[in-house]
Amino acid sequence: MKNTIKFLFFAVTLMLSANTMAQSIVTGTVLDPETNEPLPGVNVIEVGTTNGVSTNFDGLFSLKTSSDAGKISISYVGYEKKTLSFNGNTSIGEIKLLSDNSLEEVVITGSGIIDLAEDRNTPVAVSTIKAAEIQEKAGNWDLPEILKSTPSVQNIKGGGFGEGSMFLRGFDQTNTAFLLNGQPINGMEDGKMYWSNWSGVLDVANAVQVQRGLGSSKLAISSVGGTVNIVTKSIDRREGGFVQQMVGNDDYTKTTAYYSTGVNEKGWSFSSLLGHWQGDGYVDYTGGQGQTYFFSVGYQPNENHTLNVLLTGAPQWHAAAGRGSIGTFLEKGRRYNDWNVDNVSSPNLIEGKYPSGRNIYHKPVANLTWDWTIDDKSSLSTVLYGSLGRGAFAALQTDRNTGEALYARSSNNNHNWFGLVTSYSNELSETLTLNVGADVRTYKGDHFRGVTEFLGQNSVNAGSTFLGDYTITEEYGIDPWGMMFNTNNKVGERFGYNYQEVITYYGLFGQLEYSQDALSAFFQGALSNQDHLVTNEFNYETTTESDKVSNIGYNLKAGAAYAINDSNKVFVNAGYYSRQPFHDNLLDNNRNSVDLINPAVANEKITGLEAGYQFGGELFSANFNVYHTIWDNRTKPNTNGENQESAAYEAYQNQGQKQVHSGVELEVFTRPMQNLRVNGFLSLGDWKYVGDITRRTFDADGVQIGEEEKIDIDGLNVGGAAKVTGGITADYEILPRFSFDTSWNWYNDQHSEGNFSKEAPPVSLPSYDTVDAGLSFKALVGKDKTNSLQFRVNVNNVFDEVYLESVFGTDAASADPTENYKGINKGNNGRFGYGRTWNTSIRFNF
Repeated sequence: MKNTIKFLFFAVTLMLSANTMAQSIVTGTVLDPETNEPLPGVNVIEVGTTNGVSTNFDGLFSLKTSSDAGKISISYVGYEKKTLSFNGNTSIGEIKLLSDNSLEEVVITGSGIIDLAEDRNTPVAVSTIKAAEIQEKAGNWDLPEILKSTPSVQNIKGGGFGEGSMFLRGFDQTNTAFLLNGQPINGMEDGKMYWSNWSGVLDVANAVQVQRGLGSSKLAISSVGGTVNIVTKSIDRREGGFVQQMVGNDDYTKTTAYYSTGVNEKGWSFSSLLGHWQGDGYVDYTGGQGQTYFFSVGYQPNENHTLNVLLTGAPQWHAAAGRGSIGTFLEKGRRYNDWNVDNVSSPNLIEGKYPSGRNIYHKPVANLTWDWTIDDKSSLSTVLYGSLGRGAFAALQTDRNTGEALYARSSNNNHNWFGLVTSYSNELSETLTLNVGADVRTYKGDHFRGVTEFLGQNSVNAGSTFLGDYTITEEYGIDPWGMMFNTNNKVGERFGYNYQEVITYYGLFGQLEYSQDALSAFFQGALSNQDHLVTNEFNYETTTESDKVSNIGYNLKAGAAYAINDSNKVFVNAGYYSRQPFHDNLLDNNRNSVDLINPAVANEKITGLEAGYQFGGELFSANFNVYHTIWDNRTKPNTNGENQESAAYEAYQNQGQKQVHSGVELEVFTRPMQNLRVNGFLSLGDWKYVGDITRRTFDADGVQIGEEEKIDIDGLNVGGAAKVTGGITADYEILPRFSFDTSWNWYNDQHSEGNFSKEAPPVSLPSYDTVDAGLSFKALVGKDKTNSLQFRVNVNNVFDEVYLESVFGTDAASADPTENYKGINKGNNGRFGYGRTWNTSIRFNF
């Protein structure tokens, strides 16, 4: 018995000793690469195990490993993950993490709602822009501009502030889904994005992720071209903030201040941002101004619950730029804008002129998010959101005989938009994860005309079937804050048209993902219903409603990926959408009618196929994607490019349109030296129309002109965006915290938009390229060097390239070469891109 006890004692002692001998102690200090400050809370994990620790407030860690040799993984929010080897007791010393360009480690509220590419093992074609790059390079641009150095993206700047647009794989932005913290923000009526309403979104963005093609979103959304996820600030771990002042070309100035308390001991956090901008605009007489506000309150009562309330908005007004022929711009200059009037008495002039068109809008957005970790296998994320949009486009009205300015007529679009998205996740087993959820939205749009400002007269005589004859004496003004709280927009102060649109959307979605070892696969499905109703209080004797339209839509997506090894992965995805047509495509285009289009518009059919290869390494990584998208039975609105106030304006509606988009994309990331990054991309696309369409033509009041016609468009090029794009970006750290960056972008094989046909096909635009550059310097200040002063200079289109960014028209080249510009008839309407512009800023971080 004693011998047995001795044997057991000896065996246990031997095993403990062996285990102790197999263990090692790994120590080190993790620092920020720019400030050399210690990083607390960094995750340090022994690779292949769940054994790990976090760094303390001095950035120190000490990890007892389960083996005497192996690797440790070091990861932290906003920084690249680093893997280091150890052999026995190892002191690694100082470890400086580099800034990250993915979202793998970002912790956000509503994480179960925001479908990021990193949340799924099966990849998609994706590019991510992080907060640091947005802060430096965005300057005074809109969101699409910062995405132009990613594959298959083209940004068209437009004329005035916030009038830009974005194309993704050849699809315009009405058919790219934009999400703000998981909340859909494309217009419910027509899918449009008005960037002037979102001018402050980059001030509060933690990251922007563009998912090309099918994407990873589980919602039944309009992601024909892809999905853009905008992830805003919410809960900051540490106290801090900044104050920034920016100035730029054409008297642009912007002041921004931000402060966050961080999370206190009771789990509360508060953050806010306030900003103001104003400028004259690059195009003549397109000045504007606006504000940005952002408030966030977070609460974490325990480790299982996180709540956050967010409110943000960007009230603004800006003058619109008129259109013109290519010949006119060549003669007058690319800044030329004749859409304005002299000799007007008003406090709202821009450089002495009154704009013929002015955009005024205020669209605050609020949401409440709740993340609930139910247990170690299941969680629930919910966001409740709402938006109240108020504003108008104010068009100058003049006396037809004398040209005297009479009043500015507003075309108002007020709306109330509320919604709820909830998603439940459950790890069914070690290999299977299930997500199910619901998406509910309700929208009411109020459309009417009124008077923004009286000029040469103080009243307007009006009449309607609903009210008879009456006189309008109230004006709304051009203040977007006033628009939000205006109580004068009663029915008796409206004229021209007055109708309301109600859209109700409700859907269910789900995803099942399998992941084991090197193989992963997923299946997604979504089913939704949309109800549409229009009420008219103008052109009928009594309030009249349209017939209710209900459309069911669905989408199915599936894919698989195989990790060949740690560095190489391949994937393939496929999807089919039966997408409901936009609300504006269901009803007669006449604003004073509640009649439905006959025959009724059917669902659009979208089929997507894509495959990809990913290579990941420390100094070199690359993504290669192939895609093929068929878009059938599309209803496509268009115009002839004239201003809507012009007598020459015409709008078109193409029904039954089919187009096929195919292409390849290559994206490369390199780090030739520790202080140098060089990235590049190349996109090659082929986008064509197939078959024929039915076209209807309308005037500026929405009244149909003539009969519908059948038009053969088979084989014609899809216009609007360049099929071939490429670019190179470089970022070189000259000295610690002193860096220079530059980017080159090239666009080729682009065609015009307009009223095309086989007899008048889209015209080919000349290729062009631009170069941007920037310089950054950060100086550490304060007693402990914990604060910093950051200086930034951006120069866009450094070499002042003259180029056509868009053309509206199909006039063939003239036999007389003097009537052409680089092979394009000068009679076509066009828009030249901006010349050299600049901005510079100073920012104090604390």
